[in-house]
Amino acid sequence: MPYRGLHKTFTGRRGNTALATTNTLPARFLTPRAVVVTIRDFVDRFANSSPARLALIVFALVILAFTLTLSLPAAATDGKVTAFHDALFTATSAVCVTGLTTVSTALHWSFFGQLVILIGIFVGGLGILTLASLMSLMVSKRLGVRGKLIAQEAMNAGRLGEVGTLLRIVITTSVAIELVLALALAPRFLILGESLPEAIWHAAFYSISSFNNAGFTPHSDGVVPYEADLWILVPLMIGGFIGSLGFPVLMVLLTVRHHVRRWTLHAKLTIQVSFVLLVAGAVLWGAFEWTNPATIGTMSVGDKVTHSIFASIMTRSLGFNLVDMNSMHTPTMLLTDALMFVGGGSASTAGGIKVTTLAVMFLAIVAEARGDSDVKVYGRTIPQGTMRVAISVIMMGATFVMVAVGLLLAISGQSLDRVLFETLSAFATVGLSTGLSAELPPSGVYVLSAMMFLGRVGSITLASALALRQRRQLFHYPEERPIIG
Repeated sequence: MPYRGLHKTFTGRRGNTALATTNTLPARFLTPRAVVVTIRDFVDRFANSSPARLALIVFALVILAFTLTLSLPAAATDGKVTAFHDALFTATSAVCVTGLTTVSTALHWSFFGQLVILIGIFVGGLGILTLASLMSLMVSKRLGVRGKLIAQEAMNAGRLGEVGTLLRIVITTSVAIELVLALALAPRFLILGESLPEAIWHAAFYSISSFNNAGFTPHSDGVVPYEADLWILVPLMIGGFIGSLGFPVLMVLLTVRHHVRRWTLHAKLTIQVSFVLLVAGAVLWGAFEWTNPATIGTMSVGDKVTHSIFASIMTRSLGFNLVDMNSMHTPTMLLTDALMFVGGGSASTAGGIKVTTLAVMFLAIVAEARGDSDVKVYGRTIPQGTMRVAISVIMMGATFVMVAVGLLLAISGQSLDRVLFETLSAFATVGLSTGLSAELPPSGVYVLSAMMFLGRVGSITLASALALRQRRQLFHYPEERPIIG
């Protein structure tokens, strides 16, 4: 135990202890170890009192660190300092695993710059609450009870002990899946004529980018040259879909595997809704674009089906594209907007309001239509508090998007469909683009950067971080129902 101060006890006439005070040591007696202990205790108290706020600060500092690194001359191919707004946008896009860019990843950034981006993708893919929890573990060597409770709720772990298990498997699972994807992709790049170092680099880049739903690509023309190459497209789709499920779901699949009855309610809802959105998105996207000559209208039936499935997965957060977004029909863009807004699973590398939020709201509507007082699914009742959280997530997300769209319309003067598409892509950390990001002035770039940060942080995490404390309700007003509808 480190020595923290001098303890003096004053005794009164009757021998009773009257006062006890603690005097801290003067500055000249503070050792480096005492300073470290003091800083550690401060961070520990802050992490236990407000983990969400710590997560916000850590995430912002990580983005700032990557921004400064990308601003170095060595990060650019021309050896010059990259403009701050471009470096900030790229760093935010990487750490928030989005994929939107204002400059070409393949042409503007050097190998060092691309490596920095790849590291940012991996760090951001761990998730904001996971990152904050890991920092707390590294600094204080432990998680406080309140920190575990909040992490448990955010990650949907069943017991307090599972939080530590989840934190340990996040990195190992990520690395293992990304390694398998890289091993699957590297031989194909070798067959296509790339050298061994190039094949390994491109395989590693695409594996990390796909699993973390980032959408960054080391090629100037993206994955378009591989639009008929299933050897490359299939691993990208599998990696993106697995990453969008979320670490709590992956932990359930790793522990109980195919025993569906032992799955948590969160895992059941996430997997079921994800497959429903995958199938529905592929069918609708293919139907809307089937005869469009600018996208898939002139392709064979097999290629059309491949493009439809690929697009359905990409629009939910991954962000790779095989067709020009500006060439899609208006109904297809509207469908893409909706899928982007929903996103993937909670505590995953995907963005959006999350599929469980959509599931809870749908179940609430069904229960209301049936006249049921409880919202029930799979033999479980969903608490009222969960539905309030779902409503809050949807409303705050829609508010963020509406404000950003209004600002970008005033800044850019572009059409509503392009602005809405780009804003939703940033908020949902998807990365699909109509090219508007590269056309915006610095003020517009900052707006989209803020949207990526808000989308990745999550509206509920942001609200928790801004709240000083949870208010205790000491009384309850009489109930009165307003007229709804």
